[in-house]
Amino acid sequence: MSKTTLTTSEIQFANAEFLPEVVKILNEGHTVTLRLRGYSMRPFLENDRDKALLVKPSTIKVGDPVLAEISPNHFVLHRIDRIDGDNITLRGDGNLKVEHCKKENIVGAVIGFYRKGRKDMDTTDCRKWKLYSFFWIRLLPVRRYLLGFYRRIWIPIFGPI
Repeated sequence: MSKTTLTTSEIQFANAEFLPEVVKILNEGHTVTLRLRGYSMRPFLENDRDKALLVKPSTIKVGDPVLAEISPNHFVLHRIDRIDGDNITLRGDGNLKVEHCKKENIVGAVIGFYRKGRKDMDTTDCRKWKLYSFFWIRLLPVRRYLLGFYRRIWIPIFGPI
């Protein structure tokens, strides 16, 4: 009796090459799980640790985390800060500045996150996510100080949340 050993490997691509293919898959009606890159959604989501489960967006509202193309082949996964007709304002949880796009540039809607290597997903409609979102959005005036404390003091002592 022979044993089959499977190995996996991870390949990294530049977002400008990879994410347009993800958009095609989403437009075909499939879901996509992406490993997150960057620090714009801190403190809740961390670079190269957490994953987001995306679907093709059907409806969007303020507070929703989405994948958007803010300029040709430049994608961000941020929360919708404001909707004004077809104009969308986005802000990452770890960002102080906003970015803008049109409604048609929202290419993916996040329905959940896999955090800290867990197999169970935190859905964006669960109580935990809604509570976190409720408070974090309202802390915008003091977010600069909270993020500075998190980055300079919390992470070196305790590691990422």
